[in-house]
Amino acid sequence: MSDFLIATDCGADLPEDYLKENNISCSNLTYTICGKTYGGRGEQLPYKEFYSLMRAGNLPKTSQVNPDEAKESLLELMKENKKILVLAFSSGLSGTYNSFRIAAEEIMEEDKAAEIKVVDSKCASLGQGLFVYKVVEKAKTGASFEETFKYAEEIAPKCVHVFTVDDLNHLYRGGRVTKTAAFFGTVLNIKPVLHVDDDGHLIPLMKERGRKKSLLKLVDLMGEQMGSYKDKNDIVFISHGDCIEDAEFVRDEIKSRFGIEKFLINNIGPVIGAHAGPGTIALFFMGDVR
Repeated sequence: MSDFLIATDCGADLPEDYLKENNISCSNLTYTICGKTYGGRGEQLPYKEFYSLMRAGNLPKTSQVNPDEAKESLLELMKENKKILVLAFSSGLSGTYNSFRIAAEEIMEEDKAAEIKVVDSKCASLGQGLFVYKVVEKAKTGASFEETFKYAEEIAPKCVHVFTVDDLNHLYRGGRVTKTAAFFGTVLNIKPVLHVDDDGHLIPLMKERGRKKSLLKLVDLMGEQMGSYKDKNDIVFISHGDCIEDAEFVRDEIKSRFGIEKFLINNIGPVIGAHAGPGTIALFFMGDVR
C-alpha cells in the first residue's frame, strides 16, 4: 500500500493494534456524557466505564467530523502521501462521509497533485471494520489505487450487518421504535433483530421473545444470507456492547454450524453504543445481498 494511504474513522470499531499494524489513519469522532466530551476510541474513557454510565441512566450525545476537521485530517495525511482512500462511516447514520467528501473536493481544487477518493461504506461498527479489512487485504495484493477504490465500491453492499439490542429504550431515543413499542417490548422481554440496509440505515427485521432466541436468530440469518459467500467467509466480525459472553456464544454457534474458525471480536465503541446501548450484539459477514 506504499502507493497510497487508507483512512477511516472510529465508527469502524477496529482494534488499535490492527490500525497501527496496517498504517490506517483513523479519525476520532466524539461524544458527550455526564457533561464531558471524549474521543470515541476509548482512549480517555474506557468502554466498560462508558457502558456503566449508560446502565446508570446517563444519556450520551454523539457528534460527527465537520468539513473543517476532515480537511485538517486529510492535509496532515498528505504530508505522507497525496493519494488517499477514505473509507467512511455510513452516510445513512452520520454526516461524516459528507464532511470528508466536501473536504476532499476543496483540497483537490487547491492542490492539483492531490488524489483523494471517499467511499460511503453504508456500514457501521465492525461492519465498517470488515469493509476496511477486506479493502486493506485487496491493497496488500498489489492492487493499484484505482483498482482498490473500485473494489471498495463493489464490496460495500455485500458487507451484511445483523444485530440485536438488549434494551429497546435506546432505540426509542434514536427514533427507531415508538415509545409504546419500547415499553411493551421491555415488559414482554421482546428483543428486536435489525439490520443495516443498502442505504446504510438501521431497519428492524423481526422480534424474538428472549435473549437467547435473538442471538440464535442472528446466526440463522447468517446461514440464509451468505449465499455464494458460504464457502468464502474466511473471517467473521462480532461486536458487542459490554457483553463478551454473548459475543462468544454467537461465535461458538457459528463455528458449530458453518465451520468458520477465524473471528474478530471487539467492543462497540461509544459512537455506535450511544444509540444501541449496552447488551447489543452485532454480527458481520459477507453475503450476496444485505
